[in-house]
Amino acid sequence: MKKSLRENLLRKRDRIEPKDKRKKEASIRKRLYASTDFRKAKSILFYASFRSEAATIQCITHALKLKKMIMLPLVDRKKKTLRIFQIKNVSDLKSGFMGIPEPEAKKMNERRLNDLDIAIIPGAAFDLKGNRLGYGAGYYDKLLSGIRDQGLGANKPVLIALAFEEQVVPRIPSEKHDVKMDKIITEKRMIDCGKRR
Repeated sequence: MKKSLRENLLRKRDRIEPKDKRKKEASIRKRLYASTDFRKAKSILFYASFRSEAATIQCITHALKLKKMIMLPLVDRKKKTLRIFQIKNVSDLKSGFMGIPEPEAKKMNERRLNDLDIAIIPGAAFDLKGNRLGYGAGYYDKLLSGIRDQGLGANKPVLIALAFEEQVVPRIPSEKHDVKMDKIITEKRMIDCGKRR
């Protein structure tokens, strides 16, 4: 069921016209920047957008200008996990796993989950309760389970998804151990998932 739902929703996202996509992305950025979470955050994990995902490079550039500590994931192919590294500039990103821009694996720039105030998480789809449908490789599931397993409590980063309305669905199949998004920001609204559980 997840596989067909993922394929269907990715097709839907891929079909958004470039002009409409740019407008939607501008609205998503505006909502993100205006959010209390973003304004208060000193450290943010972003992903580098790929294919038809909501673009993040402008968000990363904006956050760097605001002197926020910005981190991005790097795929550890051997362990099949994500490691987090701080960047100082968008030019620090190089083509990595599957052509996705990634930071360099410099030990001195490696950071931990409890260094984060916000984590911006990608996905194929989300529901109003914060359930996330990933891309099937499980990298972010492992990263998010690390947030749960480390028992960060009050130090847990706020998990925010940037998505188009086309990616928000009534229900995504979930299990007890799945880590849910706290907020979803689309071009039309900010969904507070915690209030809907």
